[in-house]
Amino acid sequence: MLERIDDILNRLDPGEPVLIAGPTASGKSALALAIAEAQGGRIINADALQVYADWRILTARPGAEDLARAPHALYGHVPGDRPYSVGDWLRDLKPLLDGPRPIVTGGTGLYFTALTEGLADIPPTPPGIRARADARLAEDGPEALLAELDPETAARIDRQNPVRIQRAWEVLRTTGRGLAAWQDETGPPLLPLADTQPLLLTAERDWLTPRIERRFDAMLAEGVLDEARANRASWRPDLPSAKAIGAAELMAHLDGHLSLDALKTAVSTLTRQYAKRQRTWFRSRLSAWPTLPCH
Repeated sequence: MLERIDDILNRLDPGEPVLIAGPTASGKSALALAIAEAQGGRIINADALQVYADWRILTARPGAEDLARAPHALYGHVPGDRPYSVGDWLRDLKPLLDGPRPIVTGGTGLYFTALTEGLADIPPTPPGIRARADARLAEDGPEALLAELDPETAARIDRQNPVRIQRAWEVLRTTGRGLAAWQDETGPPLLPLADTQPLLLTAERDWLTPRIERRFDAMLAEGVLDEARANRASWRPDLPSAKAIGAAELMAHLDGHLSLDALKTAVSTLTRQYAKRQRTWFRSRLSAWPTLPCH
């Protein structure tokens, strides 16, 4: 893709924000860096796991060399034990829109839709309700929470996503109103899509799979096992940052429950599954974005 960077740059207005979405391992960060170096701007993270401080290598955050080549923001700025919502991300991003030209890149589709379409101003979930939701999900599964949602929210929600179901349950218990009702009152977006230059990277499975496998090999070479050892004492599976793909498997390997070969296979499989979910979500929710095939 970077062989076509001149063609991409010729289509971009250096004065307008750029949005780059795409599945994991598709080359989003490299493209954002090439644009920033050629045209200027600040690269802003739109990946829900790259915000956490404790997993730099595992979440493929930019390293010191990339950080020295262009300004970056919202990478690794959140402690791993702190919940961080899309609303938090929007609040952190808002003041950055008044600075250097934003180049927003990442694989969390919800961040992009919230940025360009708006986000309902829902009160935060109290810790007690969050704890009840966690316990219910663990004991009874997402189906039990789904059965207690208001009909309108239940009809809209992604029934295959336990995180979304739990969030809707928490909103109903916290506010007495369904998530769908809050969404219907969504305010104006911080950055309307019409005021940006969006790029959606598309990658076929046969092209992406070898890159995913090579990337974890590169993480091992860079020291992801040492990163896991540094996190071992404070790591818990319920930490917000523990959702990083491969975190639990790395801990299982350190504890002697998973061989290195099994670790590599597990992480590659989980990453491929995640990329498939991303591609499905992007096709559904970012269908208006211009696509840029990766090959």
